[in-house]
Amino acid sequence: MKKIIALILSILLIVAFALTVAGCKKAEAPAPAEAPAAGGYVAPEAPVAPEAPAAPAGN
Repeated sequence: MKKIIALILSILLIVAFALTVAGCKKAEAPAPAEAPAAGGYVAPEAPVAPEAPAAPAGN
C-alpha cells in the first residue's frame, strides 16, 4: 500500500514540476476587426460645413 501511495505522490510531483516549468499559455488578445470587403457597406461621408460669412470691413 505504501508503494502505491509513493508512486501516486511521485507522479503528482512530476506533473506539478512539469506544469511549473511549461507554464500556462497566456490568453491571446482578441484580433483587430477586419476591414470591410470591397463590395460591403460603406458609411456615408460627413456633410461639409458651410463657410462662415465674411466679416464687414471696418473703418
